[in-house]
Parts: sequence; C-alpha cells; structure tokens
Amino acid sequence: ASSVPGPPAMAESLGPVLHHRSLDAIVFRDHDRDVTVAQFLADAAGLESRLLNATHVVNLCRDRYHFAVGLVAAMSREQRTVLPMTPTEDQLLGLAAHYEGLYVIADEPVATSRLPVLDLCRLGRGLSVREIPAFPFTQPAVILFTSGSTGAAVPWARTWGALVRSATAAARKLGIAELPAASLTGTVPHQHSYGLESLIMLGLQQGLTLERDRPFLPAEIVAQLERMPAPRILITTPIHLRSLIHYDGALPALARVICATAPLPRDLAKQAEERFNGPLLEIYGCTEVGQIAVRRTAETAEWTCLDGIHLREEGGEVWASGASAATDAALNDLLEITGSDKFFLRGRKSDMVNIGGKRSSLAYLNFHLNAIQGVQDGMFFMQSPRHGVARLSAYVVAPTLTPATILSALRRVLDPAFLPRPIHRVSILPRNELGKISSHALAALSHAPVDA
Repeated sequence: ASSVPGPPAMAESLGPVLHHRSLDAIVFRDHDRDVTVAQFLADAAGLESRLLNATHVVNLCRDRYHFAVGLVAAMSREQRTVLPMTPTEDQLLGLAAHYEGLYVIADEPVATSRLPVLDLCRLGRGLSVREIPAFPFTQPAVILFTSGSTGAAVPWARTWGALVRSATAAARKLGIAELPAASLTGTVPHQHSYGLESLIMLGLQQGLTLERDRPFLPAEIVAQLERMPAPRILITTPIHLRSLIHYDGALPALARVICATAPLPRDLAKQAEERFNGPLLEIYGCTEVGQIAVRRTAETAEWTCLDGIHLREEGGEVWASGASAATDAALNDLLEITGSDKFFLRGRKSDMVNIGGKRSSLAYLNFHLNAIQGVQDGMFFMQSPRHGVARLSAYVVAPTLTPATILSALRRVLDPAFLPRPIHRVSILPRNELGKISSHALAALSHAPVDA
C-alpha cells in the first residue's frame, strides 16, 4: 500500500484531505463493511466527474460517508458546500435565490421539486486514486449557518485552511494524538459547525475511523459504541449525554467523551466520567469563529483557548482571532478573561434578564429548573412586557410534578423576582438535532396550555 504523507506545517499553502497511515487504512466503518482510504478517494473521484456545473452545492447526505465523499468531490471541483440546518423546501428555494445554479446531493428523498438533486445512494464505479488530494488553504470550502436560537440563521463561509487548522488545534487540546487509530462516533449532525469540525474534519485530519451511521436513542448509541474497537471517542451534546447517564445498563469505557452546543453542569460531567470510565472534555465555540476553547468540566469551570486562538477586549466586547479562527469576530457570550488564554463563561448576552432592578441569566435559571428531581427538560422564557412589567414563564417536561411542586422547589434557590408565572407543562420541548431551540420554535411555545 502507498504511504500517506504526514500533515504539512501550518505555514504551507496546501492541506491534504486526510492523514491516515496508508491507503489500506480504514477511514469509515458500518455494520456491513469497512471503507479504506483508497476506496474513499476512488468514490470521491468518481463522484467529482458526475457533479453538475455550478459554484455551490447543498450536501444533505445523512450517511457520514456519503457526506464526506460529497464534500471532497465538491472541493475537487472548487464548489462550495452549503450546509443549511433545516432544509425545508422553502429554505432550499431561499438559498437558490442567493446562490445561482444551486443543486443538491443527497442519499434520501429531498423535499424539493424545483432544484436538481443528485442521488448518492449508489456512488457508481470509482476511479483508482494513488495520491492523496490536497487543497489550497485559501480555497472556499463550506458555508455554515448559525443555529437560529437567537434569531434568523446567518451564513458564514469557511476556507479549507480554516477547517484544517481548527481540527488540528482542537485535536492537540483534546489529546487525540494520544489515541492513534481510535474509533469515532457522534450524536450530532455533520451539517452543523460542531459536527463538521469534531466528526468529519477531526476524523479525516487525525487518521481516525469514523462510524457512518448517526445513532440517536440511548440504546442505539450504546450498541454502536460496543461494536467499535477501542480506543473509542463519543462526540455528543448535553441533551444526549443526560439521556445516556440515565441509561438502564452498563456503558462501554470511552477514551474521550467530547461535548458541546450548551454549557454542561459539572455534576453531569462527573457522572459521565464515572459511567464511561474516561475523561469528558467540553468544547466552546461558535459558527462565526469555529472551535475556540476546551475544558475538562468535571475538574474546572475555566476554559483554555486552542493554540492559535487569541481573545481581546475591545469596545466592551470580547473578540476572538488568530491562526485557528475562521474569522476575527466579536463573541455573543459574556466572558471573564482570567489570563492570556483562559476565561470563564458567564452566559449569553441575550440570556441576561433584568426584573425589578435585579439581574440574572436564563442559563442560571434553566440550570436550577433542570436540577429539580422529576424535571426531564425545561427552560425559562422572557415574556413580552405587560403594562410595562417584564415577567418570566417556564416550559417544563415533568409528567409526575405539579406546577406548585415545581414552584416550591424553585422558591428555595431563586429570588422571588425570577419565579416563573405561568408554568407551561408540555410533553416535549422542540429541540433540534443539536439540542437547541430556534427562536421560531420558542415563539410557538407561547401557545402551549397554561397549567399555573
């Protein structure tokens, strides 16, 4: 087998697609078969010749292998991959209005009749590839979108260099270099910044073996982890992690649990480390900048920036920049900088509430709501002021609790100004695949029945 060249120095202008030890190394795995580097590159080269003539393509593939093949093929044709979070027909048509000639590659039926769709279920005959493709660091690669939890989703472009540098810097802080040939899976969608960086790019750039299927339910996640050869890495979110902690059965030992998308309570991190018999590391980042910092949550609340990420305070804002940052941007969170590369996260700017001259954050309130025994999920919501008075309400999934019981528990830990009135008991909160709730879904919750 041919050797795969090692990673280039960051000063070089080209970045290889992957860094596995040989063309015979396993890059993707599922129930039926292993996929070697040679097969992966052959399928990408074969797809490249079938892509339409365009500058932008939407990659909706749910199979991670199909997604990665589509990404590499598009890069080879210098096409930008557009990654919407919720690809409804209206959203796809809206994207088509901004990106002329837009088409879709997918491996499942797509809800659109007005955009060309290329089916990746059958990749066709691949071409023999003996060299690892490398792309210029300056080449545009993907267009990602914010989750929409604080408003309309906003597009942010990333170059190939930004993706490579971020994955490389994160791997160093996460200790992935200590886990050669590790197996990698995750519960997050690869169309989002977190999944793209911590699954697809981390797997390719660190020579890992990536599971094709994305498990969702706890039993599915555990079954997949048990099939994977050690050392094993799980990429997940607080919502999925909470369900795994309460899984009725033994959990496999993991070399790393990596979590992101929302702040993780320390007690939950400690429980996860005990159940999985391995360290849990949390990533802080945003779509605009990419991955920014890491912490071992069970041991510290302080974050440490990735190599190549620098923070500065300017005009009342905290800015992130540097070689590992996709762009120089002001952060939407409240950070307390404690050193040249360290900080505490104090909450989102949009989370801060002021009631009767008293200030708190929705994150702090949500923490205490979800800490109540019997609350499966819950969140506070700032209502539109009535008669000039701001009020908080809450949406709670707690089948065995009454609103009075919930209020009584909150009264022991919260100032009376922040007690929610009313409480809406709902069967489920409309979280997306990342565990977040979009502003549109949040507004729809206001129509939920009132219990108290």
